[in-house]
Amino acid sequence: MKASMPILTNVLIKTIKGGLCLTTTNLELGIRCQIKAQINIEGSVTLPVRRLHTIVKELPNNLVNVEVNKKSQAKITSGGSIFRIMGMDEQDFPALPDFDDRHVFHLEQENLLKMLRSVSYSESTDENRYVLNGVFFNFHEDKLSLVATDGRRLALISEEVKVEKENTGSLILPAKTVAEIQRLLGKGEKVKITFNDRQVAFLIQISNKTESHGLTENIYLISKVVDGNYPNYQQVIPESTTHRIKIERELLLESVKRAALVISDKNHSVTLKISNNLLEISGISNEFGESHESLAIQFEQEEGKEPIKVAFNPNFLIEPLKALTHDEIYFEFKDEMSPGLFKTMDHFICVIMPLRLPAS
Repeated sequence: MKASMPILTNVLIKTIKGGLCLTTTNLELGIRCQIKAQINIEGSVTLPVRRLHTIVKELPNNLVNVEVNKKSQAKITSGGSIFRIMGMDEQDFPALPDFDDRHVFHLEQENLLKMLRSVSYSESTDENRYVLNGVFFNFHEDKLSLVATDGRRLALISEEVKVEKENTGSLILPAKTVAEIQRLLGKGEKVKITFNDRQVAFLIQISNKTESHGLTENIYLISKVVDGNYPNYQQVIPESTTHRIKIERELLLESVKRAALVISDKNHSVTLKISNNLLEISGISNEFGESHESLAIQFEQEEGKEPIKVAFNPNFLIEPLKALTHDEIYFEFKDEMSPGLFKTMDHFICVIMPLRLPAS
């Protein structure tokens, strides 16, 4: 997002007890964090965040000294390096909004990160369907469900979470915020989520409290939520399928990736052919040729029945297989016109719509 105000390209740096507080925002998404520092004189300044990041990354010493004069010019020294960069006064920097905590939940960071990775690849990028441009969080009936869909595939994962009746609620987390949250999670144990109808905040634990400084290293992220009603995703999930096979995730992933090497933009599909104890994955295009992969599976084909063939966009197969961590997954299917399903034992489902089979 291009900043509409010049100061939004800056980071606000303020002294606090035991360190510094850094804040950035683009008015839709804001992040605040704290770092330990020795403070000689209290104060604040806003500095160009990209330029500051580039300078600090290249400094020759871990110890950095920052001095700011009355004209908001910062002098940065480290070892034999000296930089002077112009900043702006704090007064025009927009404060991160405060809001009433209508819904409050505490989760394990690793669990939330795993859940987001399991579904976020299915987010829509179509701005005309803006309610699908993110991940749907649903706190309901003592579980948290995360859902993402672009209309051609849908990913859903659930986990048991204590949800009091008065705390039931849902939100659509924008795709940009989803990406940022995934980048920040995994550096501590807990994450606190609070939200209302317009905004959501994540308090992400980074480390335990350091008694010598009295400073807790946390990251506070606040974001607008997508305004709108998420579609009834349960209607997309088939109530029943005819066949189910268990397969090694890595084997299937590598086979699909190889089969897709010869397909073209015009014929962007791979075909899965399921017969007696055999899964064959093939790709074909006039431009590049053909590919063929074979995997042994446990599957008993009904006597007298033809092998089942289903075609899929290979990316729709590859992305959930890459995101999952299970060694074995289940693939369920019915016929060439019905969706395929990936499932795991921990309440994960990915529904993938089939494509028209390529001409033989």
